[in-house]
Amino acid sequence: MAADYYATLGVARTASDDEIRRAYRDLARKYHPDLHPDDAGAKKQFQEVQQAFEVLNDPKKREQYDRFGPGFESMRGGPAGPTGGGPGGAPFEFDINDIFGGGAGAQGGGGFADLFRHFSGGRREATRHTVPPQRGTDIKHEITVPFATAVLGGEAAISIQRAGGKVETLQVRVPAGIEDGKRIRLRGQGNPSGRGGEDGDILLTVHIAPHPVFRRSGTRLDVTVPITLAEAIEGAKIDVPTPHGTVSLAVPPGTSGGKKLRLKGQGIRPANKPAGDLLVELQIVLPTGLSPEDQATIARIARRSGEDARREVRW
Repeated sequence: MAADYYATLGVARTASDDEIRRAYRDLARKYHPDLHPDDAGAKKQFQEVQQAFEVLNDPKKREQYDRFGPGFESMRGGPAGPTGGGPGGAPFEFDINDIFGGGAGAQGGGGFADLFRHFSGGRREATRHTVPPQRGTDIKHEITVPFATAVLGGEAAISIQRAGGKVETLQVRVPAGIEDGKRIRLRGQGNPSGRGGEDGDILLTVHIAPHPVFRRSGTRLDVTVPITLAEAIEGAKIDVPTPHGTVSLAVPPGTSGGKKLRLKGQGIRPANKPAGDLLVELQIVLPTGLSPEDQATIARIARRSGEDARREVRW
């Protein structure tokens, strides 16, 4: 039995051009071979939908079809060309991504945008459709690393749940000096491609755990180091831990609490930036267990200087 193009598209013989186009879009979405690569029946139905649309979308072909049926092209005076190149063709433009809801392009693979050329100027040109490989989707993940790992660099482990519920553990290289909130891209570790394209990536957002003593400002590190009253009065050399080893720091005689000394290059050393410094703030710790006589002596010496300790504090 000859095909009924109206029945193929599921529309009435009185259907408007817009109704025919809407029906075609719905059926193209349903039966497109790229969505059913192993279904020969879907491919055949898609071809039938295309053939019906080729005719019913062209006013002159549709008029001939309505008069003579599916064999109209063999009738004398039928429209020229196998793909509707006759002068009566109606211009029709649409974006194939509309058919698939724009989803193909969202994955970065280009989608089905090359499936059709636009129909314009009363002339349509049939093209052979080639769908480019689609890239797999990215996976977003977060991780919190120790303060020392963020400063010096190192490795961390993350667990990713794959399709089907399988959990995979991956080792991640954390670069020295990474900042909180920065991303690490693990190329090719995301979701696999559906059609031979590149696999997606893992986009790993890095958070940094706080340190109990050290603080960070860009590539600079700050630390508060206690010193004794004797070291503050007489001066001393004290050992200060840094990310790169212990460093000897000279405390000048008569140092007041709150004084800051700089250790050049002992802060964060990222690969692509100059090394930061370590800023050491000295904190005087008074001795415990002083006798009343000792306390009186210290107070008497302090009063003897006659200095105003808060002279710099003003609004």
